[in-house]
Amino acid sequence: MVDKEEKDEKNEAEEVKEILSAVSTQVPGLIKSILASVFSEEAGRSMGKAAAAYYKELKNGGMPEQVAVKMTEDYMKTFTSLGEMMKGIGHQEGHRADIGEEISRAFDKRKHEKEEQEEE
Repeated sequence: MVDKEEKDEKNEAEEVKEILSAVSTQVPGLIKSILASVFSEEAGRSMGKAAAAYYKELKNGGMPEQVAVKMTEDYMKTFTSLGEMMKGIGHQEGHRADIGEEISRAFDKRKHEKEEQEEE
């Protein structure tokens, strides 16, 4: 009974290790894909159209010129801030790979320690 529980525990640890390893290698690629779509020519056109429509609605609603311009600038800053944040995450790609390696080493170390304890 104890052997079955130990095997289940080892299998679960290995599964977690595999999942975390996959995540640490897959996430940077996903971030790069998102960045490419956010900063594409088409995305730029879409953001420009969205900003123009936003400004137009503010003006049509009776908003003073200076306020409409300021609100439209703030609206666009939301997009650029999000993009900058994602860029920062994307630049940490090498660090993410290191994290995956650290996780693997930690699991291997813990597994080895546990095996040594079982032998005693």
